[in-house]
Order: sequence, then C-alpha cells, then structure tokens
Amino acid sequence: MDVQDAALAPLSLPAPRADTEALPRPRARARVIAVEAVTVGLCLGAVLLSHPTGYSFAFPAAVVACLLLPLRLKYPRLTLIACLPAVSGGLGWPPTGVALYRVGRTSTRVRHAVAWATVANLCAAAPLQLATSDPIADRVLSLAITLAFAGVPAAMGVLVRLRRELTTSLTELERARRAELAARLDQARAEERTRIAREIHDAVGHNTTLIAVQAAALAATSTDPTTVQTANHLRELAKHSLDEMRAALGLLNHGTPTAEGLADLPTLITRARAAGLDVRADTPSISTTPTISRAIYRVIQEGLTNAIKHSPGAPVEITLTPTKDKITVTIINGPATHPTTPQPGGAGLPGLTERTHNAGGTCQATPTPDGGFKLEATLPTTTTAPPPTPHQPVR
Repeated sequence: MDVQDAALAPLSLPAPRADTEALPRPRARARVIAVEAVTVGLCLGAVLLSHPTGYSFAFPAAVVACLLLPLRLKYPRLTLIACLPAVSGGLGWPPTGVALYRVGRTSTRVRHAVAWATVANLCAAAPLQLATSDPIADRVLSLAITLAFAGVPAAMGVLVRLRRELTTSLTELERARRAELAARLDQARAEERTRIAREIHDAVGHNTTLIAVQAAALAATSTDPTTVQTANHLRELAKHSLDEMRAALGLLNHGTPTAEGLADLPTLITRARAAGLDVRADTPSISTTPTISRAIYRVIQEGLTNAIKHSPGAPVEITLTPTKDKITVTIINGPATHPTTPQPGGAGLPGLTERTHNAGGTCQATPTPDGGFKLEATLPTTTTAPPPTPHQPVR
C-alpha cells in the first residue's frame, strides 16, 4: 500500500452493485429468474395458506397479483395498482408488500412512496372499516396494523435506495479525493524535477562555461598551432555540451533545435575523429521517426564514448543496416593500442538500454574475441510498444 492508498484507506467503500435486471449476462438473467420464481412462489404459498375471506374476488385477485409480480421490475406502480383489488379483499398483502418495496426502491421522492403506501392502506382499511361495528379503539388498532403492513415495505425500499445513493456519493467523493491527491503528487514531482533541473543547470553549466572560457583564452594567447586547434575544439565541445544539457532539461528557447538525430551523425563522427578516433562509418540515408532517429544517434554516441574511454587508439566501425521493419545499429571497436587507465563503469549502457527499450527495440553490449567491444541495437522503423527489457552487461 503506497502513501496515497494509506491516506484514503478510511474512505474505502465497496463498489455499489448494479441492479441484476440491468445486467444482460446469462448468469445475471438466471439469477433474476430464480429470484422472481422464489418471490412468486412464496407469495402464492402465503395466499393459499391464508384463511378465506367473505369476498369472492379476493382469492383470484390475489393469485393474479402474485403472478404479475415480475412486472414490478419495469412497471412498479402498475404492478401495485394490480395488487390493490387483492388487498381490498384481504388476501393481497403478500404481493402488495413486495410491490410496495419496489415502489419505495424506485421512487425519486420520499413523498411519492408515502402517497402510494397511503393508497394501499386506504384500499385495505376502507372495506374493513365500513363492514365492521367494532369499537373505535379496535378500529384504530386495525387501521394502525394496515398502515404498518403498507408503510414498512415502502420504507424499507426507500431506505435501501437512500443507502445506495449515499454509497455512490461516498464512492465518487473517494474517487475525487484520490484524483486530487494524485494531482498534488504530480505537481510536487514536477516542482522537484524543475528544482533538480535548475541545480544541474547552474552547477554543471557554470563549470562547463568556465571550461569554454578558459579554452578560448588559451586559444587566444597561445602561439602553438596545435594548442590553438585543441583549445578551439575543447571550446566547441564545451559549448555543445551546454546545448545538449539545456535541451535535456527543457531550458532552450522555443524554435531552437533540441534533439540530435540521423542528420547530425556526420558532425558527431567528425568530432570523434578530431578527438583521435579512427572511425569508419557506413551510414546510409534512412527515413524514420524522430524518436528512432534520436535513439540511433544516442547508440552511436555511446559507442564512440566507450571507445574513447576504454580503447584509445583502436579503430571503430559503425554500421547501419536498415530492413523493411527494423534498423540494426552496430558499433565495433578493437582492443586498445595505447595505455589506458581502468575506469569504473558508468550509467551510459544501462541508460542506453532503457532508451532503446522505450523506443520498442533491444540493445546488446558484448566483448569481442580479440579484446574489443561490440555494441548492437535493433530498433523498429517506427515507434512501437516496448518489448521486455533484457539484462545487459555494464561496461
């Protein structure tokens, strides 16, 4: 359970159940049929076991009312009206009680349920009050009993309806609170990301700017052509690093290019050769989406970075192999030809694996038999859903 679930746990409610008659599934239909059969059977049994009254129409009217009970699911008030003759004869209380419960469940106002319960009470009490000569106290007691018979089922229906409405309201309130909490969490994450981006920009940007300024000063004051060329190259690299960092942090102005792609490969390869790498590239013209284009650029960039760090002086071969539905990027470098200091593995290859995975491709980094290294990525020609991420060795 996360923080959000823990905060909202006291409000957790069961989801309101839909009416079974509104569910078209076969199981729901079978359940409705079974419930209706039991309801009609119980009401018929109660009528058959009742003592006969002095009204000849009471028994057939009660039987008809019982048989019409399934109609209450769609026409509750008409079903109640069909039960009124039976309740007037004294044998219709079982089906009338079921119909009154349904009327209470479907009434949008409490007064509507009260009105229908009053009608049923009058239909049941009027014949008894007109035909009896009992004392007033007995008449009042009889009227109270018929009022209870009519009012209790209707009141139960109203209470069930109100409970369902309350449950629905609380569920919606819980959903709204969850959405509000999620929005606050997203806002807090966005603010934290913005703060971290500013910190990175201020710290790294300051140091990179100093490198560029000092390289420019060295180029302006040195008389050695090689030193001037190296200083200018270092200044360009620092400037390019600043641009890439600002692009990644989303700090560039509108209209400024923010993402490298296949069109920038010649510049990337030229910079690598200027740094001393022997790069041989076979990069045919490929038409693909910006996401795939940027992923290909990053794969080649990471391969060149690894070659510079771990295999100085080794030749590097870059190959792009496009097919109908995928593009294979291969960067192979030989063993180092100059002394090198062992360097710990960074986050370049894991980040590259995640990037290619998000673009719908795969990435493999493996050593070669001659002591070199091979980086190979397979990407779709268009962005697709990412496959499962394979585990790659970290160099």
